Amino acid sequence: MTEKNNDSLEKIVSLCKRRGFIYPSSEIYGGLAGAFDFGPLGVELKNNLKNIWWQMFVHDREDMYGLDASILMNSKVWEASGHLAGFADPLVECQKCHSKFRADQIGFPVENMKKGVSGSTVFILPRCPNCNSVDDWNAPTMFNMMFQTTIGAEKDSSATVYLRPETAQGIFTDFKNVLDSFHPKLPFGIAQIGKAFRNEISPRDFVFRVRELEQMEIEYFVREADWVQHFETWRQAVHEYLALIGVAKEKVHELEVSDEERAHYSKRTIDFEFDYPFGRKELYGLAYRTDYDLTHHQEKSNQDLNYYDEETKEHFIPHVIEPSFGVERTVLAVLLSAYREDELGGEKRNYLAFEPRVAPIKVAVFPLLKNKPDLVTKARSVFSLLKKDLAGQIIFDDNGNIGKRYRRQDEIGTPWCVTIDFDTLDNDTVTVRDRDTGEQRRLAISELGTYFRQSL
Repeated sequence: MTEKNNDSLEKIVSLCKRRGFIYPSSEIYGGLAGAFDFGPLGVELKNNLKNIWWQMFVHDREDMYGLDASILMNSKVWEASGHLAGFADPLVECQKCHSKFRADQIGFPVENMKKGVSGSTVFILPRCPNCNSVDDWNAPTMFNMMFQTTIGAEKDSSATVYLRPETAQGIFTDFKNVLDSFHPKLPFGIAQIGKAFRNEISPRDFVFRVRELEQMEIEYFVREADWVQHFETWRQAVHEYLALIGVAKEKVHELEVSDEERAHYSKRTIDFEFDYPFGRKELYGLAYRTDYDLTHHQEKSNQDLNYYDEETKEHFIPHVIEPSFGVERTVLAVLLSAYREDELGGEKRNYLAFEPRVAPIKVAVFPLLKNKPDLVTKARSVFSLLKKDLAGQIIFDDNGNIGKRYRRQDEIGTPWCVTIDFDTLDNDTVTVRDRDTGEQRRLAISELGTYFRQSL
């Protein structure tokens, strides 16, 4: 059997729509740019990735505390964090067709203009991706990406709030509460999974750049003198998570972000980039945020956010290491890493070679023939038995002939198919088929639970 990786984004998008992983949002009304819905299989895949992350970084550690902060926060939070003043992208508008774009994404020479390059320098301007015109651009302006809304019945400035553009600030504003409730010793972290919202100028590339996204973030609080060693520990932890969920190692690269490109709060940042079909782009980030956030929140709120070390009797603001993981980008990287095309049994097929722990469906149970009541009854019995063992990530499939069922399960990434045939009625054994190799083996029904638990 030969196989090859295929990085066609179009094929992934088609598979996701066809098999119920990801749908365009509000599609019956023409959709909405930068918005997607996770279908029945997509939500299982996404939840598996989040659960693995939570297990690895929260449940398996003794120095981590979970949090679920609110999406709406007091506007002063965003003043203190710098988002109201600085969370912006360069916007340009084509004067011919009036389409708007994020300048750096279409090759507009924003950096040269920022640095004040002048004199005899000639700027090479891009063509408009919409109407193909050139030299018809306005000057770049900075566009704040936070979604603004109002709360309550009044419409004055005091009612203005924002949908959070990141989950991190909820951790910083609850820092004192966690200290008071649990009295943790440094170093320790606070972890959160939640939605964030960014009014992207040009959402693109499927779920890579969207306006409603989900983040898995940790703020890990350390002494300033220890940040380098903790930064390296978290760098390794990011790679461990990527390996655990089956992201192709050869497609992951580290980029040391330059002083000019780093966020205003960061003293060091590494971007973990992935080779997407549309180029090498950021997957995750690891930032040393220093004491920027807690210091600014302490000044703005007039609340004491110092940490008290009972051993040294010191009061100080801890420094922070932040590993940040995007859920949608993780889903896309996992799908691209898992996608395969090969030939099996003389037929071409495409399938998703998910790590079993990630697969939205772990096992599919088939009756060999759906018009034989004895086979169907036995298959239903096996299905019920395994459903308890596999916590629900199992499917009963009797639609079409056995070959079509195998192909369908291969395409959605189901690692094993269990077929109940006439021999099952005689000796209580079943056929277990492996997704990747197509190999089949006979197992006793009584052995199935142990076999799948060990395999997972």
